[in-house]
Amino acid sequence: MSEESLERVYTINLGKVLLSPNNQRAKRAINMIREFATRHMKSEKVKIEEDVSHLVWARGIRHPPRKIRVKLTKDDDGNILISKYEEEKKVEEKPKEKKVEEKQKEKKVEEKPKESKSDKKTKKE
Repeated sequence: MSEESLERVYTINLGKVLLSPNNQRAKRAINMIREFATRHMKSEKVKIEEDVSHLVWARGIRHPPRKIRVKLTKDDDGNILISKYEEEKKVEEKPKEKKVEEKQKEKKVEEKPKESKSDKKTKKE
């Protein structure tokens, strides 16, 4: 067999958790995640990382999340690892020099104070 592992990213809908009693919802959510992984990755050996568990249990047993985004990884032995999906953020560098120049121009325009009516009257006198 090859040494590459199979990785997939899923959004698991946990909406049916709300059909279970209040004091069993987070437990049911963990079981639903486990069942989902078994069904989609075709293996019975499932491990859930602590991060995923903390994410489900963060708001207590009564209020688990409605959806959860996870990454399922299956190795050659058939073990499935469920981990929290962290999206890679693309860092775009914008030219900061232009912004600095524009701000300086705006400051120059703002430096000229506008004369109010009371100032004009005092100058005439």
